[in-house]
Amino acid sequence: MGKVYDQVMMFKAKFPHTVTWFRLRKHAAIIEKHLNATEEPIYSFAGQKNDNALDFLSTCVVCLTNERILIGEDHIILGYSLSSITPDMFNDLQVYQGILWGKIIIDTIKEEVTITNLDKRALPEVETAISSFMIEEKKKYGTMNRTK
Repeated sequence: MGKVYDQVMMFKAKFPHTVTWFRLRKHAAIIEKHLNATEEPIYSFAGQKNDNALDFLSTCVVCLTNERILIGEDHIILGYSLSSITPDMFNDLQVYQGILWGKIIIDTIKEEVTITNLDKRALPEVETAISSFMIEEKKKYGTMNRTK
């Protein structure tokens, strides 16, 4: 299988209380299909893309690449959806831990993307992966804008 799927399965093995359902291979395939030639998956995980922790039916795969964050979701009946968050669109990351699960909210210029029902032990790892990448990339964007 692809690298994204392998990373998701490693995440699931490490954090088994994360709520995800079948079709992880198909969600990961959406991301693999949309990777640019120079893109390399760095960190991938699965969760529920929604604002409601009680909704367990909107599983997605989130992939941090060396260029952006991709969120892939294969729809059961027709088609799929893919969200791409580039470092220049990224504003903030919020982490919430509940009794059973946690969630992250990725704040962008246009919207907030909420990934819920994550194993609460996974929250520090997910936050560190996304935040450290975005901090480094934002530094590059700042340098590029100053040279113009």
